Amino acid sequence: MSAQVSVAKATDQATARAALIKLLLFAAALAILPIASFFLSSKYIWAGNAIYAAITAICIANIVLVAYIVLSILEDRQSSEVASERRKAELKKDR
Repeated sequence: MSAQVSVAKATDQATARAALIKLLLFAAALAILPIASFFLSSKYIWAGNAIYAAITAICIANIVLVAYIVLSILEDRQSSEVASERRKAELKKDR
């Protein structure tokens, strides 16, 4: 019984660590990509037009946010499927 508990704790810690790493990566992307896209698009794409560069930065920020939300939903679905499979396996063991 304690082996099952320690495996469950290790799995929970690994999941929490993966979620934290994903959050930190997306936070860094949200901080860096819009600013970089503003200056790069202002200089190379829009020839100094700050309004178009700002719109580009806003689009990049929204893309990063949507990507985070989609990945979080997919991760949640995957973890719920794994949990339901574990429950089914435990029920079969109890029978």
